[in-house]
Amino acid sequence: MAEGGVGACPQLFVVDTQTSYISVPSGKGSRWAGVGQKFLLLLVGLTLLGLVVEGFFLYRLYKKTEELSLCKYHPLCQNLSHPQTSGQEGGTILSLVGHKESNDIPTVPQHQDEVQQRPFAQLIGAITPVGENNMVLWENIDGETVTHHMGYAKGQLLVEEDGYYYLYSKVTIHADKPRLLIQHKVMKDTSSYDNSIELMRSKSSRHQTSTKASDKGDLWSSFLAGIFHLQSGDKIFVTLESIDNMRPGPTDNLMGAFMIFPGKILQHHLSPTL
Repeated sequence: MAEGGVGACPQLFVVDTQTSYISVPSGKGSRWAGVGQKFLLLLVGLTLLGLVVEGFFLYRLYKKTEELSLCKYHPLCQNLSHPQTSGQEGGTILSLVGHKESNDIPTVPQHQDEVQQRPFAQLIGAITPVGENNMVLWENIDGETVTHHMGYAKGQLLVEEDGYYYLYSKVTIHADKPRLLIQHKVMKDTSSYDNSIELMRSKSSRHQTSTKASDKGDLWSSFLAGIFHLQSGDKIFVTLESIDNMRPGPTDNLMGAFMIFPGKILQHHLSPTL
């Protein structure tokens, strides 16, 4: 302090504690955030791609399983599943499959389509059913008649394809006579034999002691059915004793056939082991 003078004012420094600071984002942090977003999008894309690929392989597996399930109805696959049986057929299966090495499953036709292509027929009683040699004639054009991959001529059903067929026949007769022999047969003509072959037969002998008025409406019906192996060119027909007493009409008389298995089933007889 100087003598006789006024002292100098001291210097004051004020610190403002309310000053706000603006944080400047770091350039390095923003760069890492963008990389993370891109990586996340890449993971999502790979996940979706994996789901699509997995769905594709599941669909392929489903189709393979479906074809294998249908394979049991096809003779080719049946023979392939039994190598001992197919080997005994002299290389037939090898000629069908060929020598191409491939992991693809052979194409198998749809079982439903195969069934729809099988032959069948149904004939109904004709207005004039009496033919030669007691052969029953049928109606094959009008009414509930149908012939699919089969033919008809002069009372005979014509076979066009080899296979096992379910045959059936129904006839109805006026049984109002005192003595009446009724014999219903299903016959087959084939090129292998000169004479007709009897497939099914129903026989009945009626003896009445009185002829009352109520007996005038007495009817007798016969129904025959069975499974038989038929070849292309075979002819199936029905004969009936006392055919003059046959009651005509489409509802009382029927004849039909439909294939239940194509071709011929191979039957292997195993010799006893010594």
